[in-house]
Amino acid sequence: MSATPPSSALPRQIGPLRHLSIVRALMLRELITRYGREGLGFLWVIGEPLVFCLGVVLMWNLIRPEYEHGIRLGPMVMTGYMALLLLRHQISFSLSALQANTGLLHHRTIAVLHLYAARNALEFLGTTAAFMVVYLLLGFLGEVSPPHDWSLVFGGWLLLAFLGLGLALIFSALAQRFAFMERIVPLLTYALIPMSGAFFMASWVPPVWRDAYLLIPLPHAVEMIRAGVFGPFVETHYDGLYALGWGLVLNLLGLLLIAGARDRIEAE
Repeated sequence: MSATPPSSALPRQIGPLRHLSIVRALMLRELITRYGREGLGFLWVIGEPLVFCLGVVLMWNLIRPEYEHGIRLGPMVMTGYMALLLLRHQISFSLSALQANTGLLHHRTIAVLHLYAARNALEFLGTTAAFMVVYLLLGFLGEVSPPHDWSLVFGGWLLLAFLGLGLALIFSALAQRFAFMERIVPLLTYALIPMSGAFFMASWVPPVWRDAYLLIPLPHAVEMIRAGVFGPFVETHYDGLYALGWGLVLNLLGLLLIAGARDRIEAE
């Protein structure tokens, strides 16, 4: 009797281009399923975060002074809120990625990781496009200046998405194993507000607490984005390599936790 081969997160018999085409097809399917073919349709991928971000920036401009700690609040809130939105969308939409697409796993060429990759890529592209549109609108209104260093902005944004992917995989795997996690994770995402530094700068944290605060990897990515936007005239604190190391650990842990997801679904 031949032994059953061990399952893997990705089928090994297909090449990288085939993996990309599968993820692309799943992204298109997700767009149609979520937003439909009529009306604005897929434009809501951009429009939804765009509306939320503009609303938050407008609210802060109405209730807070234009400058705080010598920093203009418009671009500070915009960068922080878009970073927070990216993280929360990655986590929240990854939670249901497996349950909503269980039927697709009957196709042996579709792997669990394809489902997570498609949803995270879709959220990344949509939020990135919204970020760019918000930036252009605020620039047109005179609220922000062109970024001082594009490489820092893009580097910080990619690093943030990498950290978000790791968190999304971990939370999704835990929710798959423990039913109560599906209710707890949405509450835990609110902890991202202080943990990410979305609405304050690391330089605003008292020095006695700053080193402890910067043990959290998320603020490093957000501070990188703000360093690219504001330039050297605004004090920022970040270590890209430290955050990248955390991203590798989180993603590796997430991959290990979801490795047997297909087997558990087939056993149910």
